[in-house]
Amino acid sequence: MSTYVYGITAAAHPALPDGMEGVGDPPRPVRVLTEGELAAIVSDAPEGLRPKRRDLLAHQNVLAESGGGGCVLPMRFGSVAPDDDTVTGVLAERADHYLERLRTLDGKVEYNVKASHVEEAVLHRVMSERPELRALAEANRKAGGGSYESRLELGEMVAGAVKAREAQDAAEVRQALEPEASAVSVGPESTGWLVNLSFLLDRHSTETFLAGVERLRKSHPHLDLSVNGPLPPYSFVEPGPSEPAASTAGAARKQ
Repeated sequence: MSTYVYGITAAAHPALPDGMEGVGDPPRPVRVLTEGELAAIVSDAPEGLRPKRRDLLAHQNVLAESGGGGCVLPMRFGSVAPDDDTVTGVLAERADHYLERLRTLDGKVEYNVKASHVEEAVLHRVMSERPELRALAEANRKAGGGSYESRLELGEMVAGAVKAREAQDAAEVRQALEPEASAVSVGPESTGWLVNLSFLLDRHSTETFLAGVERLRKSHPHLDLSVNGPLPPYSFVEPGPSEPAASTAGAARKQ
């Protein structure tokens, strides 16, 4: 039977509530594996596990319940090891790493910020910032729409200006929000988003961070900002200080 891993915590972490249940149908009982100074919160892994709403909520609930007693390093949904011995073996092998992460992430939460352009608003902005675009657009208008070549030229210039604005806006979002964060993790690129950043915050600084987001919304009305949090610090379990950015070793490996 393979082992589903919810998170890693200190061996001295308070006991979990009796009868806690995790993923699966029927739900699998949650248990704790201990190795040295560390413990893993696990259950048996159901076969054919898929990210259904019921199981996603069960995963989140286990982390929320266990996190009430102290820091837990959250594993992402679907983290599965071949068996219990593999999990305890990883705890022993990577004890220094996980102990350092527990110290670093204690009292911390994650906020994810995504940003995209509001199409009409960003077009208005780049036209207002680029006099050469306005001049060409006006010349085309006076010429009854302009030639095919001039329309193509204008389109290419506008597309280039929007692309440059994307890079500038991405930098400005990070610069505005990063000062409140202990660390920043860049998320995977996705069509439609010019920013996908996760910020590691002290629980007590979240109001200041969210106030910064609101200031950005007012100063950058051409941006659509999406904020998700507070979350367990998924993006900061791996890597540790000596790990490469792509590391997904051990129990944290994403299935």
